[in-house]
Amino acid sequence: MRRYSANLGFLWSDLSLPAAVAAAAGAGFAAVEVHFPYATPAADLARALERAKLPLIALNTDRGMAGAGEFGLSALPGRTPDAIRAIDAAIAYARLAGAGAVHVMAGNARGPAARAAYLAALEHACDHAPDLTILIEPLNPADAPGYFLNHPDQALDILGALNRPNLRIMADCYHLARIEGLDALPQRLRGLRPCLGHVQFAGLPDRGPPSAALVTLITTLLADIGWEVPPGAEYRPPGRTEDSLGWMRR
Repeated sequence: MRRYSANLGFLWSDLSLPAAVAAAAGAGFAAVEVHFPYATPAADLARALERAKLPLIALNTDRGMAGAGEFGLSALPGRTPDAIRAIDAAIAYARLAGAGAVHVMAGNARGPAARAAYLAALEHACDHAPDLTILIEPLNPADAPGYFLNHPDQALDILGALNRPNLRIMADCYHLARIEGLDALPQRLRGLRPCLGHVQFAGLPDRGPPSAALVTLITTLLADIGWEVPPGAEYRPPGRTEDSLGWMRR
């Protein structure tokens, strides 16, 4: 049964993006999602998706100068023009490629000025793309030290402050479990259900391939809360992606 989305930022990352889409379809995935697809023309990705008959769930805004350690621009005080350009580029690419959502990456910043910058960027994204879901994602501080959005309660506060119907939370079960513990995951997912935009997962604690037990836990939880969008497998394969898919076959 096709039940999962392949995150092509990690899976089949050795292939071109169109080839990775084809590989995901061949492996039995129900959808795909991407991190930073901008080196591939949107029309090329759209054709690959059409051939594979797979939907594109989401893509990220550009992270900025990765070599300088930037991991998003939207919460960086003084970088608002760059953040807006990245958001507009992501929205345009998403529409051409057929993505349903854009994840607006916050970046590494702290304090009231960072929050104000992030709110302004998200307001722009929501108002300029009412046809798309705008996602925000809390990242755990161990993996993403310094990242502005680092707790699900903080994400809920942002949603309440902006009150935009297309602003939703991307709940990566890996990050949530690293932040609050795996035992807290069921209650947290149930609490986030009204504002969920997408769900992802990976193995704990190393973000490798998930265990069959973890996948069973997550899929059972999602069934219990009535979430039917294919959750994204966003893990780092230790070798060939094809050799890491035992969790899906089981």
